[in-house]
Amino acid sequence: MKSPSRSGVFQAGTDQRLEAFAESISFDRRMYQQDIRGSIAHARMLQSVGLITSDDFQQIQDTLVEIQAELDSGDFPIRMELEDIHMHIEQALIDRIGDVGRKLHTARSRNDQVSTDVRMWIRESLDAIDGMLIDLQKAFLSRCEADLDVILPAYTHLQRAQPVLAPHYWLAYIEKFQRDRERIADCRHRVNQCPLGVAAVAGTTLPIDREQTAHSLGFEGITANSLDTSSDRDFILETAFVLSVIASHLSGWAEEWILWSTVEFNFIKIPQAFCTGSSIMPQKVNPDTLELTRGKSARVMGNLQTLMLLIKNLPLAYNRDLQEDKPPLFDSFDTVAAMLGLAAPIVAGSVLQRDVIASRLEEGYLDATTLMEWLIAKGVPQRKAHHVVGAIVGEAMERKVPLSELPIETMAAHAPEIDASILDVLGTRNAVAAFVSYGSTAPHQVRRQIDRWNGRVGLPVYDEE
Repeated sequence: MKSPSRSGVFQAGTDQRLEAFAESISFDRRMYQQDIRGSIAHARMLQSVGLITSDDFQQIQDTLVEIQAELDSGDFPIRMELEDIHMHIEQALIDRIGDVGRKLHTARSRNDQVSTDVRMWIRESLDAIDGMLIDLQKAFLSRCEADLDVILPAYTHLQRAQPVLAPHYWLAYIEKFQRDRERIADCRHRVNQCPLGVAAVAGTTLPIDREQTAHSLGFEGITANSLDTSSDRDFILETAFVLSVIASHLSGWAEEWILWSTVEFNFIKIPQAFCTGSSIMPQKVNPDTLELTRGKSARVMGNLQTLMLLIKNLPLAYNRDLQEDKPPLFDSFDTVAAMLGLAAPIVAGSVLQRDVIASRLEEGYLDATTLMEWLIAKGVPQRKAHHVVGAIVGEAMERKVPLSELPIETMAAHAPEIDASILDVLGTRNAVAAFVSYGSTAPHQVRRQIDRWNGRVGLPVYDEE
């Protein structure tokens, strides 16, 4: 059967090789619910402005509902020559109700139809990702109270730097994922503009009501320029970028916990339900879920690059190249959703190796910066204090002792300002207690942030305190 997209100008049928090359039904069929919702809203608008009758609308709506039920159940036939999900649904409508079905495409092109479907699909998928980010934030937040007494070494350049409370680490990831939620909300605003009614490229001469259609489909507004709308894929690029940042945050977390789970670190045990073994080494418990999270993030970032290259040289307005936007878009959503679905239970179920962490906590002179700032508070210029503490650390390294075990007179030989009160800020626990600045690892500041997030996680990102 000839595709509805081929008009009477064609004198020959489509080469089957082109049908196979040009089809998108293999991947765009997942938008069938959005396509049917958009078609019903479009038909309702056509009826309200007098372009079809009330009986026409009722037949179209009832038949589209039947078609959706068949698609839901998997009983709907797929035919390669119909190219995409939009043609499949329209042809099924025509097959069942004849000329009434042929009226549905009045004042509509596949260009604005596809853009509308994709925007609705992205909108719903972004909402789903946002919900999964909330679940992950809650998993980190749930650890904060239980781990409040644990001190961890913070790293720069993968070298031990300063001591921090474990909840300070968990809160850091909550902050990252909150920025991801904010990007989603901001991106969603630009996604949520209705293109339906711009038709192929120039609009339509028929008296349609675009505002009505946009409102009935839950869009915030309508797009303003038909040429731009027909070619616009900015909203897909922005969505792919947002997903890439989320993937990057997940990859960084996965890398950190992979390191922490090694024998060399031994900071954390990953639930064995999310680990695998070796085909030859029976002792191995490998953090494969985290490694795959790290690896799959590359696919998401690669999809963004694919989309950027896809649109970079396209003239106004629509070009068939844009059909290729959906596989990378769908893959990015699927991949990020899969990673997020595993991240939350891993975070909730992992166990800190408290004794191991505590046994090595005084290694690496994590309190050196606190000693420097103690001297600054006594009036020593920062650069001089920095140099002096470096020399003191050098002596402690030679003696193989922590700073708190160096004799006071040895430290005072480098800085006469030092007296016995220095012991109040030496040692990791004292060093943590010495912090005061907002956003620091100071226990009272961490407590403040935990309380803040307890009342904030899960709220709409722009309706907060």
